[in-house]
Amino acid sequence: KGTIHLFRKSQRSLVGKLTHEFRLVAADRRSWKILLFGAINLICIGFLLMWCSSTNSIALTAYTYLTIFDLFSLVTCLISYWIMMKKPTPVYSFGFERLEVLAVFASTVLAQLGALFILKESAERFLEQPEIHTGRLLVGTFVALFFNLFTMLSIKNKPFAYVSEAASTSWLQEHVADLSRSICGIIPGLSSIFLPRMNPFVLIDIAGALALCITYMLIEINNYFAVDTASAIAIALMTFGTMYPMSVYSGKVLLQTTPPHVIGQLDKLIREVSTLDGVLEVRNEHFWTLGFGTLAGSVHVRIRRDANEQMVLAHVTNRLYTLVSTLTVQIFKDDWIRPTLSSVPIANNILNLSDHHIIPMPSLKAADNLNPATSTPAKPSSPPPEFSFNTPGKNVSPVILLNTQTKPYGLGLNHGSTPYSSVLNQGLGIPGMGAAQGFRTGFANVPSRYGTNAHGQPRP
Repeated sequence: KGTIHLFRKSQRSLVGKLTHEFRLVAADRRSWKILLFGAINLICIGFLLMWCSSTNSIALTAYTYLTIFDLFSLVTCLISYWIMMKKPTPVYSFGFERLEVLAVFASTVLAQLGALFILKESAERFLEQPEIHTGRLLVGTFVALFFNLFTMLSIKNKPFAYVSEAASTSWLQEHVADLSRSICGIIPGLSSIFLPRMNPFVLIDIAGALALCITYMLIEINNYFAVDTASAIAIALMTFGTMYPMSVYSGKVLLQTTPPHVIGQLDKLIREVSTLDGVLEVRNEHFWTLGFGTLAGSVHVRIRRDANEQMVLAHVTNRLYTLVSTLTVQIFKDDWIRPTLSSVPIANNILNLSDHHIIPMPSLKAADNLNPATSTPAKPSSPPPEFSFNTPGKNVSPVILLNTQTKPYGLGLNHGSTPYSSVLNQGLGIPGMGAAQGFRTGFANVPSRYGTNAHGQPRP
């Protein structure tokens, strides 16, 4: 019975909601390691940026961007832990798995934007190459390499591990694979290390550190400062080539496309479902990747009218659930199309059509303008027509008459005494002769019931 607030503000602001969710994640012990590595990463990034400014090396700056990408990967791993704690809601009925896909896509795109920024700065440095100080260049390289490898090997990052395996190989991985085959041909014992598909993040960390070591040696020996710019371009191209396949894969997941490697299996399952007992048709099937390793789908199944819906639903779900974890199946029975008997509502007093006669009658709208001699509209300026016929079926509307008279027991004669004079005056012909063939009058179009009244006089 208190005051009613029509426009009450939300109890928590955006910052309050984020703080609440962060506390929910921090309550899990598994996230403590990620938070610790995140804090160390921030400290390492601060020192690397200061060393980049003191050495004036753009190659070290490009390598530092990989450390910043490691920070994004730690945030993605933290989001993955938060998603495992959250349950689906009425608003997000499929859960929050797509949020980690969005985090991977955003991280890889930001890494590519950083690579493009390095390429732009390198193009400017080719015009005017500054002097590079090598005092802390080698120290920064090893600090960044050690921290990147330690982070990648210590933290089990489920989203990026899945994307690195599912996405297509980068050009750096292909070249290293060719080199590994050549080395393993000479030393077969190294096949267990080099022949499997190498981790792209570890590969780019090692390749970037190798480029910085070559830069340090060339600058110390020959003072060749342009090699720093060339190394920055090489690191930027390797970063772009490594992140681009991951961006494409995560982008396709966000666009709800069907993974190419499961299309053949899905077609086989759909054919098996269409052959189940009671199933007539499988249509409107749509399957898409909900998250990393999670496939969702919906399908419409048309069944026979005598089929058991629950039995068919159980069989269809059992077949498709082996591949599609989140499945929606809509079952509907086959419906025969029945023709509509009448599109006009029938009156309540007309229920039994056997007690009624449907007789086509001419229109009565121009009865007052009819000529008594010809039963056609009179035209004062033209002579009456020589012949006038009522063509059956033309300009005739059906009229429903109640069959109140008793059916005759003879040759089709009506009951009641009807004088011949009345019949001749009405122009209906002789009774029992069928249709009127004799005289036509102006009242031939008026439906009438003939008989006698109580006084023996004829009545219309």
